[in-house]
Amino acid sequence: MPFQTIFKRCELKYILSQAQKEKLEKIMQSYMQLDQYGRTTIRNIYFDTDTLLLIRRSIEKPAYKEKLRIRSYEQASSDSTVFVELKKKYDSVVYKRRIALPERQAMDWVTGKTSCCKHTQISAEIDYFIQYYETLHPVVFLSYAREAYFAKDHSDFRVTFDDTILFRQFDLSLQSAAYGTPLLPEGKVLMELKCSGGIPLWMAHFLSSEQIYKTSFSKYGTAYKNHIFCQLVRQREQQALPIQEEFYA
Repeated sequence: MPFQTIFKRCELKYILSQAQKEKLEKIMQSYMQLDQYGRTTIRNIYFDTDTLLLIRRSIEKPAYKEKLRIRSYEQASSDSTVFVELKKKYDSVVYKRRIALPERQAMDWVTGKTSCCKHTQISAEIDYFIQYYETLHPVVFLSYAREAYFAKDHSDFRVTFDDTILFRQFDLSLQSAAYGTPLLPEGKVLMELKCSGGIPLWMAHFLSSEQIYKTSFSKYGTAYKNHIFCQLVRQREQQALPIQEEFYA
């Protein structure tokens, strides 16, 4: 089965209540269709440096930022197809380039145990990224339940709803179950609008009528700001050591 490997689009994020999501889904019935996978649980392993440089840069909201992760759309086995994804954002446009590999090959490649078995422009870009940041290693497991919709008019407009967003800093394997610390308040849903241009008028009307405004919510960024950084502070305090300057956002 062929997989899309290159993406270029805008991604707009909003926090909805469950009631707002249900109201929007009724409106969407005329315009959008649930994709073939229905409701899936997506698992991600995020890679970062020893000083968490990538996420610290990201939450500073620079003009350009980048991240590397391995993603699966189900609980993986060593032979399951997963995606090594290099995601970049520049001037509000998201660029994603990815390679599909068996889970064990993907993990061995990104952790430096082997070379990539596919020699492509994308693998070369990921190799450069790994070499440039030197100390990349698995840092966070992030999972969430997703419902993804595509436009019936065959435009590139897509809508996704993510809930049960969980993270952890241990058991960093796509072969593991989805569990961890929640990142969203109970009853809230993260909606993402993905498109190359403007959003449809019917969606704009809904957002306006419900007074729903764009947010900069980042799953990994929220995990860092609300949990990981606090843990670093506590650990340093227990050891009576100053907080290293590089861990401040």
